[in-house]
Amino acid sequence: MVGEKIAGRYEVEELVGHGGMSSVYKARDALLERHVALKILHDQYSSDEAFVERFKREARSVAQLQHPNIVTVIDRGEEDGRQYIVFEYIEGENLKELVVRKGRLDVHEALEIALEVARGLAFAHQNGLVHRDVKPQNVLLNGDRLAKVTDFGIARTVDVDGMTQTGTVLGTSNYIAPEQATGQRVDAHSDVYALGTVLYELLAGDVPFPGESFVAVAMKHVHEPPPNLLDVRKDVPLRVAAAVDRALEKDPEQRFPTMDAFAAELEACLAELDHGVDGDKTMVIPARRRRPRKQVSRWPLAVGILGLLAIAAVVVGLLTLGGTSGGKKSEAATIFPVTGLTSYDPFSSDKAEHSEDAPNITDGNAGTYWTTEQYNDAPSLGKPGVGVVVDAGKVAQLSRIVVDTDTPGFTAQIDEHRGRHTATDLPQADRQTEDDIRTAANSAVALLRDLDQEAAAGPRLCARQRGARFQRLSRKASSSVLQLRPALLAFERELDQALEQFVVRDA
Repeated sequence: MVGEKIAGRYEVEELVGHGGMSSVYKARDALLERHVALKILHDQYSSDEAFVERFKREARSVAQLQHPNIVTVIDRGEEDGRQYIVFEYIEGENLKELVVRKGRLDVHEALEIALEVARGLAFAHQNGLVHRDVKPQNVLLNGDRLAKVTDFGIARTVDVDGMTQTGTVLGTSNYIAPEQATGQRVDAHSDVYALGTVLYELLAGDVPFPGESFVAVAMKHVHEPPPNLLDVRKDVPLRVAAAVDRALEKDPEQRFPTMDAFAAELEACLAELDHGVDGDKTMVIPARRRRPRKQVSRWPLAVGILGLLAIAAVVVGLLTLGGTSGGKKSEAATIFPVTGLTSYDPFSSDKAEHSEDAPNITDGNAGTYWTTEQYNDAPSLGKPGVGVVVDAGKVAQLSRIVVDTDTPGFTAQIDEHRGRHTATDLPQADRQTEDDIRTAANSAVALLRDLDQEAAAGPRLCARQRGARFQRLSRKASSSVLQLRPALLAFERELDQALEQFVVRDA
């Protein structure tokens, strides 16, 4: 081919790419005096009507897509039985070559490239075209580092009969969506999955499911969960990792609903990265002045405040969470409002405690509150603790969570639970397991060791107030602490002895 002139116009200079169906050459357009990319269907497929039609369809479909992130089609034709398509020539390298050369990319660079690819694919989807073979080799980078999607060779329009045909597997297995690997319906969600896999590779330096054969890799996409990106690379922001996780969901309906939505999330990730939003973050949970119900329990159970995507707390502390009318907030903090809240109790049959009242914690109404169940047998509380799940409305790496409350002696443990979960998705507790016993006991011991400081908050608070009633409350609270301490110390010793039976492992 090199040295030939196609259609009396395109002078073939060199081979730049070779695939299963076609080869791509760098050629010079003698008419317009510029370089172009000349894609020629292999001879063995030129007599196959199905392949020829697919080749022609690629030219027709992509010719309708005028977008800065999609390689432009210039011409199409046939000469001496050979089918060809002429594209704009991109002077640079493809994305796979970049990853091979540099390894994993800078987070910002990876997001920028993925965003440009997403924009190009979103435009194709809006025009009824699904790529079905999104991979780094099909993303070209020009001298300005602008990403352009190419090779729509196995793309299908949404209204083509074969679009929903089952039993046909087309695509590259390293980036293939589960439904595509099993010959099921392929749509825009499949391109979302493939781009999520590409972004994973850009950040991790390798594909999530390496393997030696097409089938082996494809089955991993179908059956195995992707590796945790944060385990592979610690500096990836939580929001970016969550976006990759969502794109790689096995169920298409659990992914981003559209490529536009994926692009919007990538834009948001870049904006946070550019403005340093992932730095010092504080979630402030505004509490209010409490009006507790009448209680008879002398051994209240704790409330845990949970943040990030979902956090489970197992603590021993105070029964009723109410609050103050206000509190001081760090001026430098980025405040994340609470958008959802529910109770979480893995140790009860219904997995919740007065869940319908949990939103009262942050509803801004001073007359509402949340209480847990009552426990009267001390120190046999019946369970290690309960908590609440707080939804910050977005993925964010919090440096601290501030709870403003005038409830004395309030303590809480914050435990991270990564991933996109609702309260009902949190792992359920099995009290018979060694890990759960160890975790509950450790939590109780750690909190009890701080009890003196926390319990003293009540007397100090009352002592600062004027009036005989507050003074009486201060003396009563101090007396209660003195009576309570021996029982608590005995409880701590008993738990310490129980802990000696187990090997404490890193969480």
